[in-house]
Amino acid sequence: MGFDVKKLDELRKKYGEGHGGDLFDPKFRRVADKIFNKAGTRLAPYSGIPTFLTAPYREVDNDNPDFGDLQVAMIGVPMDLGVTNRPGSRFGPRALRTIERIGPYNHVLDCAPVQELRVADIGDVPFRSRYRLELSHEDIERRIGQIVDAGVVPLSVGGDHSITHPILKAVGKNRPVGMIHIDAHCDTGGAYDLTKFHHGGPFRNAVLDGVLDPSRVIQIGIRGSAEYLWEFSYESGMTIIHAEEVSGMGIPAVIEKAKKIVGDGPTYLSFDIDSLDPAFAPGTGTPEVGGLTTREVLEIVRGLKGLNLVGGDVVEVAPQYDSTTNTAHAGAQVLFEILSLMLFSPFVTNKGA
Repeated sequence: MGFDVKKLDELRKKYGEGHGGDLFDPKFRRVADKIFNKAGTRLAPYSGIPTFLTAPYREVDNDNPDFGDLQVAMIGVPMDLGVTNRPGSRFGPRALRTIERIGPYNHVLDCAPVQELRVADIGDVPFRSRYRLELSHEDIERRIGQIVDAGVVPLSVGGDHSITHPILKAVGKNRPVGMIHIDAHCDTGGAYDLTKFHHGGPFRNAVLDGVLDPSRVIQIGIRGSAEYLWEFSYESGMTIIHAEEVSGMGIPAVIEKAKKIVGDGPTYLSFDIDSLDPAFAPGTGTPEVGGLTTREVLEIVRGLKGLNLVGGDVVEVAPQYDSTTNTAHAGAQVLFEILSLMLFSPFVTNKGA
């Protein structure tokens, strides 16, 4: 087939003038209309005050909170007093906020979540002490409880994984929730060094507190030398998919299994950045070789479209071990994918959307 001069002339007439926001396909037009101004300009990704996913910032008072009409509140949890190895994930929220060029359009799920949801970055959990772990957990539970009580869905950025225990206490206080947990570690270990409040045990604590239903928990990407610590996962009835099993099962089977386990009940999604192989995400406190790839993780998360999500988190990004910012970039992308899922969650969209 030869060069089509007529086609070229048609393209010149349609696209030769105007700007990048002049789009004709309704699917793309609805996104462009929210991104480009009338002059054909969009916000420079490196300008302005950084927020999670460039969402609007909304200040919400700690004592008399007013969340307005928000559906989703993104919140930083800069606390890493529960780490067992390398510290530093207290800097995770700040690192994710500074990542640019995430979104606005999710081409797989066909949505622009920041523009299509009533969502805001409400800042960080206000901590009374930078030294006392149990007190910090109380502060987290209180702040997330305010969000939940207002009928808003919390999407948190840690911080170490111990933060998910107080989050689940708030999210699951009226009924135990299910959970999809993507991680290198099961995090169902017991107490040691005189405390049970560490990032290796939040989900044992949550089950024993009656806020997490282990029969509706699936843990994906598990690997490494700490397997002997995860007896509680098996004993309580959680489902485990080791990283070594993923290739043989195939991602579609992993997704199908996850959906079957959690069903249509209220479900929390917790993503630990160390689920990724350190080749993709070296900036974390407990890296484990042999992990998932970024493409595998994105495919798994996107495959959860339609689940009844009541909250989520991205944890364990420790940027000082991350010379390329790849880890924070991966974390911000997963945050974007989870926010995208919120647009399809019955729990979110049925609350006055």
